[in-house]
Amino acid sequence: MANEAENQKLFDSDDEIAWCPGCGNFAILKAIKTALLELNKRPEEILMVSGIGQAAKLPHYIRTNVFNGLHGRALPPAVAAKIVNPELTVIVHSGDGDTYGEGGNHFIHNIRRNVDIAHFVHDNQIYALTKGQASPTTALGQVTGIQTQGNIDQPLNPLMLALAAGASFVARGFTGHPEHLINLMKAAINHPGYALIDILQPCVSFNKVNTHRWYADRVYELPEDYNTSNLSRALEQAMEWGEKIPIGIFYRVEKPTFADRLVWLADRPPLIDRVWEPRDAERFMKELE
Repeated sequence: MANEAENQKLFDSDDEIAWCPGCGNFAILKAIKTALLELNKRPEEILMVSGIGQAAKLPHYIRTNVFNGLHGRALPPAVAAKIVNPELTVIVHSGDGDTYGEGGNHFIHNIRRNVDIAHFVHDNQIYALTKGQASPTTALGQVTGIQTQGNIDQPLNPLMLALAAGASFVARGFTGHPEHLINLMKAAINHPGYALIDILQPCVSFNKVNTHRWYADRVYELPEDYNTSNLSRALEQAMEWGEKIPIGIFYRVEKPTFADRLVWLADRPPLIDRVWEPRDAERFMKELE
């Protein structure tokens, strides 16, 4: 029992948590700790990367390696770290504004690269850190403290965008289904390539529309016999939003990763283990000819 108790605290941090009581981020934090424990991961094997926002605070509250970057710029350092040290388990925690707004360009093009990282987007459909303006996933017409006449922008559908860009793993979770979310996280971490989970969560302070009850009344889990390799079906399911909202793995296929396709990474020692000499750049250029 003592060892079990110690294991449960393996990823605990001493930092004081600054989220509002009732925030969905608490459930995401608990889920990722549980997922890592069930995968038998160690803190030193993991790199958590984030940008700016309430979601981006999560790496502060878990005991692993951490890189906290700029707004919308979580993916570049995460990708670089994985390319240099493929033994690292690299996980990005980011919000709907951080990923789909400021980071939209990196989101699309790192899907195309298919670097082996897991990307967990805390999607509360609002900019929470900056006090409640509409984010890329805020509903059309939704009134906020800034959009007092209602949001005039069409909301982004992140799952459809990821599928259209060629993502090899696309999923959606909900903080109100914790066991389901844990299993999604484990599947994403184990997936060989870029894995996206868009995680629906309430913002209790600034989003009075998409509450926990609002999600709970609409969310349903994709059936066990759902075919995750059918892209047309995945796109069809991704378009379902309103009275019913599906969660689960929408699409999962194996594709060559960035490291598989790049000649000076494939079947060679990791960059972190190579001895670097002043003329290495010239040598690499010759290898690429």
